[in-house]
Amino acid sequence: MKIVVTIKQVPDTTEVKLDPRTGTLIREGVPSIINPEDKNALEEALKLKDTLGAHVVVITMGPPQADDALREALAMGADEAILLSDRAFAGADTWATATTLGMAIKKIGEYDLILAGRQAIDGDTAQVGPQLAEYLGIPQITYVTELTLTDGSVRAKRKLEDGYEIIEAPLPALLTITKEANKPRYPTAPGIITAYRARQVTLWTSKDLGAEPGTLGLEGSPTQVRRSFSPPAKEPGETITAPPEEAARQILSRLKARNIIQG
Repeated sequence: MKIVVTIKQVPDTTEVKLDPRTGTLIREGVPSIINPEDKNALEEALKLKDTLGAHVVVITMGPPQADDALREALAMGADEAILLSDRAFAGADTWATATTLGMAIKKIGEYDLILAGRQAIDGDTAQVGPQLAEYLGIPQITYVTELTLTDGSVRAKRKLEDGYEIIEAPLPALLTITKEANKPRYPTAPGIITAYRARQVTLWTSKDLGAEPGTLGLEGSPTQVRRSFSPPAKEPGETITAPPEEAARQILSRLKARNIIQG
């Protein structure tokens, strides 16, 4: 069994700042991490490796420094790592990203399962996983908290706003995994040493994927972000210190003055 896990290296959100002039993220000097729910997806793959002997391939698209994220995945237990890095990939929206990942997965060859995080913390779109499944023409199950494999199919518990549902799909299929699914394991010390000293990360460019010029990256993106900005700071709140009946009268008066309530 071969499992492909897509991951993304993202800025640590506690450190993210926007350039007030350009409206873009300031990445210089900002620590990067593996997107948290991508780690949950990797953990599910590694659990299947532990129980079924699956072969786990981890793939990411990003700049050269994304090599660190892949080596962390190798230290956790992944068997192969592939970095898609090329200036031609820069500026990709979710569709162009899914297309690039899809072309790489087709180049990998046969696979049984693709696992991805529900969404990335730097974009919060939750679109790449479903778009990748559409590109590959395979079934998809999103928001998965539990999964089992039986007789050429996958059975998954899918989280909903007011409960959950159980869905079964034939393999190969793509599943997006939520943070509730598991607690990702830590890389071991021997694993870290091996990942950096003895393991190789395969690098693929747009030429390796056989991509035509203009089909990937910014040129191949049907959507573009025109502006990013930080929301204005909220006005400080007011604490009303008065007996309950008087406090209620003051609150009602303020709500009526702002036309929030009538009467």
